[in-house]
Amino acid sequence: MSISEIFGRARAEGRAVLVGCMPAGFPTVDDSIASMIAMHEAGCDVIEVELPYSDPVMDGPVIQKASDIALAGGVRTRDTLRIIEAVASAGATVVLMTYWNPIEKYGVNAFARDLAATGATGMITPDLIPDEAQEWIAASDEHRIDRTFLVSPSSTDERIAMTVANCRGFVYATALMGVTGARTTVSRQAPDLVDRVRHANPEMPVGVGLGVGNGAQAAEVASFADGVIVGSALIRCVLEAPDRASGLSRLRALSTELAEGVRKV
Repeated sequence: MSISEIFGRARAEGRAVLVGCMPAGFPTVDDSIASMIAMHEAGCDVIEVELPYSDPVMDGPVIQKASDIALAGGVRTRDTLRIIEAVASAGATVVLMTYWNPIEKYGVNAFARDLAATGATGMITPDLIPDEAQEWIAASDEHRIDRTFLVSPSSTDERIAMTVANCRGFVYATALMGVTGARTTVSRQAPDLVDRVRHANPEMPVGVGLGVGNGAQAAEVASFADGVIVGSALIRCVLEAPDRASGLSRLRALSTELAEGVRKV
């Protein structure tokens, strides 16, 4: 099912979409596949697979540590594609989140082709702006991949309108300035940013990320956004667990709690 279809179904049900993030290959390739399938089975509508990168400028310490573990284990771009294929084959709707350098190194059109072949439906590019994305826009159009760019509280109305016009599937609204990571409260800037995106295009779904760590926060964000994006809190379930079984159990429990949260609208 495509991202647009997922958001459409959730809207018809009167709820938000839950997007759960996990780095590819953390702590191993097989473990990351098991984690993502567990998240899917526990209620995550979309699995956001993060391609591990050595210089993740937007990511906070939890995602950075998990990505470092994956990279130290030898995980590379080809492994990430294999992981996506396995998770998509299990029935999950999958999007990739990646910084731009690995894609440019791989070859933009070749990567779009190979990503589409895995069954992924979209890609989030946090450090690529539409102004510099002509090659990616063309490749994603050719291979029918939804593309998600980011907007932030500092974005001008003109920048938001231009960014939304170049998105397909949904737009990613970073709810606060700074790096990712679960926080004790939801940013007060988030509702205003969502309103500004909807003013630019009422039909474009808005996913909000950066800060959600529990079901109550997920419900709060779901009350004003179309999608709730959770990364660090889910990754911490695995990162801080004493063993693999405990990590999977915690991951399922939090995914279930978050899924219940986005449905309390």
